[in-house]
Amino acid sequence: MTSTTESPAGQLRLALVQAASGLVPDDNRAALDRLMPEGRDLVVFPEAFARDFGDAGSDVSPYAEEADGPFATELDRVAADRGATVVAGMFERSDDPARPFNTLAVRGAARASYRKVHLYDSFGYRESDRLTAGPIEPTVVTVGGWQVGLMTCYDLRFPELARRLVDAGAELIVVPAAWVAGPRKVHHWRTLVLARAIENTVFVAAVGQPAPRYTGHSMVVDPLGEVVTEAGPGDAGVPVVLTAELDRTTLEAARRTNPSLANRRL
Repeated sequence: MTSTTESPAGQLRLALVQAASGLVPDDNRAALDRLMPEGRDLVVFPEAFARDFGDAGSDVSPYAEEADGPFATELDRVAADRGATVVAGMFERSDDPARPFNTLAVRGAARASYRKVHLYDSFGYRESDRLTAGPIEPTVVTVGGWQVGLMTCYDLRFPELARRLVDAGAELIVVPAAWVAGPRKVHHWRTLVLARAIENTVFVAAVGQPAPRYTGHSMVVDPLGEVVTEAGPGDAGVPVVLTAELDRTTLEAARRTNPSLANRRL
């Protein structure tokens, strides 16, 4: 059933779905409808939600789809049913059959495909062995009158991309992730999400897959670095949906209080 209730002017109704994807694509597609909340303008699922990465270093190319393949088609249907824009991660075929893109599919009132720029060649992983990096350009979409910038997981460690998104007009940056668990990883995640919000005076909504493999701690942070809402590490068998109402007056007030974007000397 499509929701017809509109957000008040200047507000954006947001939901983050902290849920684990599995190794069976059909099951993950079915989970979209089951987990999708109603009454939201923007709903964000984690990275690689169409199919989990599997064992570290494993070949994900057999699970890559076209940008308008089965996963994106179901995403489109669910978005239309709920009257929302939905973001979720998938593997998308590239010119190299062995190395697909790690893509965020955006469907609903806004449509886009953001291909992860920074591949996770860090902490003992070599994502570039199995995936192709996307073009180095900011991707910003309009949702409910808000400008929403897209980043994926490891992109969070690169402040240049967040700044380019804000320079392109982003008021909110969403960061779907599968942030691998390990020593210091929750600390890094939280610190970087807060930093991207504070240094850019922008809302940041970061949603991760849950423990035990990943860190969870999905969160929404306001433009002065206040945590609006945050999940814990979670559990692979227990999805968590966080909701928040973002208000543009909060963004405007933050940028008056801390006009760091205007004070830059380039």
